[in-house]
Amino acid sequence: MFTGIVEEVGRVARVEPKGGNLRVWIEAGRVLEGTKVGDSIATSGACLTVVELSESGFAVELAQETVKRTAPRWRPGARVNLERATRVGDRLDGHLVTGHVDGVGRVTRFDRRPGAHDLYVEAPPDLARYVAPKGSITIDGVSLTVVGVRDRVFSVTLIPHTLQVTTLGELSAGDAVNLEIDLIARYVERLLEART
Repeated sequence: MFTGIVEEVGRVARVEPKGGNLRVWIEAGRVLEGTKVGDSIATSGACLTVVELSESGFAVELAQETVKRTAPRWRPGARVNLERATRVGDRLDGHLVTGHVDGVGRVTRFDRRPGAHDLYVEAPPDLARYVAPKGSITIDGVSLTVVGVRDRVFSVTLIPHTLQVTTLGELSAGDAVNLEIDLIARYVERLLEART
């Protein structure tokens, strides 16, 4: 479980095929503190298992299913948002995030103005119904509050701090982003289905 509060931005150092999967080496610093092989690190929203450690980073293995269902971040030089799993007793500053990418959205617009920046994202048809104004959404592993929704396009407002400590400030129209819907919305729908 994660909170969507990014601890640092890492960089994909190298990618190599490994038994049908992709082994991805990520350069990092802060998230290495206390991390061991087998731990989970959310990488731009995808919960990945650390399979190897070095002084300058860590390696994860991505199954083809993960590669297929996430935004194309898995290339050398790509910057990725990183967060270690939350421990029981830690503060929950964002919202409950599983690290299971529900789908890939597409940035339609990024309006930048002093003090705040409005990012507009088109959600896939099967996810759009879960996005609600003032609800939570995770974009590339970042916990955000939805400002508005119109059809399949929703908007979030990014403050300067978020732009400085995540990769979201690098986005532009047409870019693909990993989306995770609010966990509570998913369970509410399931409970309502069970009643009918």
